[in-house]
Amino acid sequence: MNRRTPSLALALSILPLLPAGLSRAADDPFQPRQRLTATTYNSGFPDAHDTYNGMGCGTDGRIYYVLSSEKFDVGAQMYCFDPDARSIRHVGDLTEACGEKGKKTIVQGKSHVNFAEVDGKLYFSTHIGYYSIIDGMEKMGIPPAGWKAYPGGHLLSLDRNSGDFEDFGVAPEGEGILTTSMDIKRGRMYGITWPSGYFFRFDLARKNWKNFGTFAAKGESGKGADYRTLCRSIAVNPEDGSAYFSISTGDLFRYDYAQDKVAPVAGEDLRKDYFGLYDPTSPGHMGYNWRQTFYCPTDRMIYGVHGNSGYLFRFDPVRIRIEVLDRLTSEVSQRSGMFDQFSYGYLGFALGPDNRTIYYLTGGPIYQNGRRVAGKNSTAMGEAKGLENLHLVTYDIPNQRYRDHGAIFYANGDRPLYVNSIAVGLDDTVYFLARITEAGKTRTDLVSVKPSAPSAVAATAAR
Repeated sequence: MNRRTPSLALALSILPLLPAGLSRAADDPFQPRQRLTATTYNSGFPDAHDTYNGMGCGTDGRIYYVLSSEKFDVGAQMYCFDPDARSIRHVGDLTEACGEKGKKTIVQGKSHVNFAEVDGKLYFSTHIGYYSIIDGMEKMGIPPAGWKAYPGGHLLSLDRNSGDFEDFGVAPEGEGILTTSMDIKRGRMYGITWPSGYFFRFDLARKNWKNFGTFAAKGESGKGADYRTLCRSIAVNPEDGSAYFSISTGDLFRYDYAQDKVAPVAGEDLRKDYFGLYDPTSPGHMGYNWRQTFYCPTDRMIYGVHGNSGYLFRFDPVRIRIEVLDRLTSEVSQRSGMFDQFSYGYLGFALGPDNRTIYYLTGGPIYQNGRRVAGKNSTAMGEAKGLENLHLVTYDIPNQRYRDHGAIFYANGDRPLYVNSIAVGLDDTVYFLARITEAGKTRTDLVSVKPSAPSAVAATAAR
């Protein structure tokens, strides 16, 4: 359900009630109502580069995260942050965890997935971080002289107590693993590979893989009519073991646990007018794909966000019906009518520990003196000077209440950049991975921010 934003006149009428800490120009509706100050950390990995997903909150309350690398010979590193001790511990090198240290193969440069936990073990996967630009597109990195090709992404687990990794093997066709999800109840992992888009499942008890092939033409390895942006999120319904994924044309597919087969979902799709119109063969956007999803145990629904438009929706896996709920873009984006920053949309979308609050990290255009100085067109990936107006948005599911908590800044006034990750702590602290510049050097590292407390303005602005 979409609700109307309070009028500007109403917002201005309550400005005298603004508590300390709120900073918003009284005559400029495009300025954030509130600023949040984030805390930055130094994990000691200067080569850390932009990270996508690659983190989670364990049942022990600690934050586990992977810092990516874009180098051919420096692998991604895994860390653990203890919120009580305010300390960071290095957990391991992912290339070494995969048994490939010293083999002179292109290293495991990323973990591109959210973590799942079962009996004290975190399950996740690895991906390539070293690319070559061919015909203007990212491709598997061409090995330098004396080095061998990337051997493929691995499925891994980490025992939180012992610190030991277990390697379950390499993805189909030796590709990177772009997406994984897990059916915790049945002990099965599901994944989509990059660049071709093979969908697979792995049975933990039997240590058995099954490759179901490709469903999105030639995926991101294709050209022209064969190109399709791949889905970044597999939604698992723990009630019956089904696993759902999308393709850029808007069609949905369902893995049937009982039959161990994949088939199209009939009667519903993601081709919604509210999401916009897209050419699924054109690179640079997610098309009609959903961007990120999760299963909510409270109402047994799957919630997702459409990347390009920023619309929140829920998918009823029993009735096979999608309901568009609200737009989760920042308040600045909504008032200006502009898309959020990244044309792919944001991955920082998660259910909080209360099983009712959605946390979403999203961007917005930057305004100075009434003029838009930064927006979608100036924040293309790889652009060194791209700006990002990062906001924290929450959405209360039972009350269908949206709230923009404000723009996020570091203590020195810098803005977090290239944020596509999130983990929500047991105390509702939000963690993410972002670019940090200190002493003239930039790295990606851990950042935390606390949601703002409710206020008269926030209560009035909620819709």
